[in-house]
Amino acid sequence: MCGRFTQKTPAADLAEVFDLGEIPVEFGPRYNIAPTSSVLVVPNLPGPRRAVPMRWGLVPGWAKDAAIGNQLANARSESVADKPSFRGAFRQRRGLLLMDGFYEWQTVGKRKVPHWFTLPEGGPFAVAALWEQWAPAGDPDAQLLSTCLLTCEPNPAVAVLHDRMAVILPRPSWSAWLSPGRADLATLQALLVPWQGALSVLRVTDYVNVAGREGVGCIEPAEGPPPVPRQQSLF
Repeated sequence: MCGRFTQKTPAADLAEVFDLGEIPVEFGPRYNIAPTSSVLVVPNLPGPRRAVPMRWGLVPGWAKDAAIGNQLANARSESVADKPSFRGAFRQRRGLLLMDGFYEWQTVGKRKVPHWFTLPEGGPFAVAALWEQWAPAGDPDAQLLSTCLLTCEPNPAVAVLHDRMAVILPRPSWSAWLSPGRADLATLQALLVPWQGALSVLRVTDYVNVAGREGVGCIEPAEGPPPVPRQQSLF
């Protein structure tokens, strides 16, 4: 899964990179975004592209309680067309979740060693996402926009640390993924593949391991040689 990411690119730069019709909400640099946080998503709505704040953790329209979103931050691309929580959004409500880096952890003994993945040039990129609009029964005005990201098999860079990765969509795929309304499912599924481009990875300090921590310290390079997993004794 993808459980934490960064989004420190200024809003004006996001608008330029993603061809947005307006500058999105400026959250300020964020270095440790976790599920239930507000994130920026470009939804597949008619008209000029725009980035909309949404809660990370999908709340299906049929849900009785928004707390279900706490368990639906990620969706597996292989089964997204069939799972009740995701299939409606996959057919009709897709989007681009905007980020510029994500974290994965290596388990070494009892330690969780964090690594930060970025594009080599360090710019923002788009991850395939779904979105929903939900309101509690009896209060239709209390609208909640929520989202989840899609995952797939990892590329070689991420496979060293994890068996899943977020689906990073290259620019030529954006228009097809953002087509308004229903789209051909086979066409959509064909987009959900491991990232074919390069990724840079940096081992960072344990500071980022606590979800509530923020700031540039989250991407501070770790010092010293990487930890070596302990070999199990055969005797």
